Amino acid sequence: MRFKDRAVIVTGGSKGIGEGCSRVFCAEGGLVAILARGSEAGSRLAEELSKTGPGRAIYISCDVGQPQQLIDAIEIVVKSFGRLDCIINNAGAHPPATTIDNTTIEQMEELMRINYLSTFVGSKYAVPHLRKTKGTIINMSSMTAVLGQEHSTAYCATKGAQVSLTKSLAIELGREGIRVNAILPSNIDTPLMRDWASTLDDPNSALDRVSKLQVFGRMGTIEEMGRIALFLATDDSSFLTGQAIEAEGGASLDY
Repeated sequence: MRFKDRAVIVTGGSKGIGEGCSRVFCAEGGLVAILARGSEAGSRLAEELSKTGPGRAIYISCDVGQPQQLIDAIEIVVKSFGRLDCIINNAGAHPPATTIDNTTIEQMEELMRINYLSTFVGSKYAVPHLRKTKGTIINMSSMTAVLGQEHSTAYCATKGAQVSLTKSLAIELGREGIRVNAILPSNIDTPLMRDWASTLDDPNSALDRVSKLQVFGRMGTIEEMGRIALFLATDDSSFLTGQAIEAEGGASLDY
């Protein structure tokens, strides 16, 4: 019960890593706000978690690519729970493998809006509430921010921007007791990962190859990412801020 009666926002909280975060925080007694576009998946998960407990979950329809929707959702959460202790800026998109020659300016702008601008907006409008609780900001970046990824230049750039924002905000907000950290997952078994693999010539071989990159011979789970987020959101990590935690299962070792 390390998050009992404390409130967290999880953007993109109905699927993938976001779902893992929602499940872990609710299991620790948290008040979880699931922000996502898909109302069916979001409502179903919120209902399930509230029944299972011991925490409670609500679903709020939100397209993080539309800043005003995110701003409004944050205010709804605070009115619903009476507080805000953490925001996990997790929502994001990974386009199909695309060369820079075939990446349009419009596509780059849209991806920057979804992956990076939403992180900026979520952080900015959560801060006034986090000041009251000495809360935390957790940005879900990617190992591609530091390693790169072929034919994913646009995606990698947005993820790198999240890490830079994390470090700068940690300096700005540290004296007010707000900690800001990022998680950089490598290969996690999520719908996003499988959607990306489906754009390749041989998806099954690609997933098998990706699994073997980790020293454990498998991809990470969404719950494992959720537990890292819980660690960063509690006093267990009270002396950590501005960090980019590389949750990569040893994939970058012996490179």
